[in-house]
Amino acid sequence: MFYNLEDLGQISHQVIKAAKGRKIWIFEGEMGAGKTTLIKAICQKLGVIGNIQSPTFSIVNEYLSANDEIIYHFDFYRLKNETEALDFGVEEYFDSGNICLLEWAEKVESLLPDNCFKITISLTDDLGRNIEFS
Repeated sequence: MFYNLEDLGQISHQVIKAAKGRKIWIFEGEMGAGKTTLIKAICQKLGVIGNIQSPTFSIVNEYLSANDEIIYHFDFYRLKNETEALDFGVEEYFDSGNICLLEWAEKVESLLPDNCFKITISLTDDLGRNIEFS
């Protein structure tokens, strides 16, 4: 499905609906594809209060929604290996029952639980994006 920045509200609603209650969401796409931008729009739709930003240096950010639900946002780009993820307790986050939004999840692939919701974003020639869910 094709989209551009003006469509983010509608696309984020469709992503939430397509997740069908799954808690671990994997965002795939090359650098600059718009993973963080889409995550921001999704968090806003989920009622997150406060600043939503990429956890590139902190690895994980915790957001609180208006319904007091916790949402975790991970950026594994800077991890050298899966042991680093284990050292900060990534499995506890995955087992928490809270929504976990993952960027660069391929860095922790063997640690991912079954039944993750995958969102793949690719750039198109006309500066838009193509998005697929699985």
